[in-house]
Amino acid sequence: MFSFLNTFRVVALLEGVSYILLLFIATPIKYLANDPQYVKLLGMPHGLLFVAYVAIAFLIKNDLNWTNKEFAIVLIAAIVPFGTFYIDKKYLKTVK
Repeated sequence: MFSFLNTFRVVALLEGVSYILLLFIATPIKYLANDPQYVKLLGMPHGLLFVAYVAIAFLIKNDLNWTNKEFAIVLIAAIVPFGTFYIDKKYLKTVK
């Protein structure tokens, strides 16, 4: 059965993985090996996943009864390395 929560969890995982790959693999390769192809390859999917993460967070905010502070933490986590993994563990796994 489709649920925005399950979709959000998948998007959060993929967004987090794409960010880690972009930040810790593709960017060093770009600058150390002078090879920007991995940044180009990962940049667009990561951007789309970031936008999807934020959009779905807005859609499920009321359903999960997030306070403004919790919602801000969820949004800020998208720009912090490993942040989406924390959100999944802290705010999403406990939801039934």
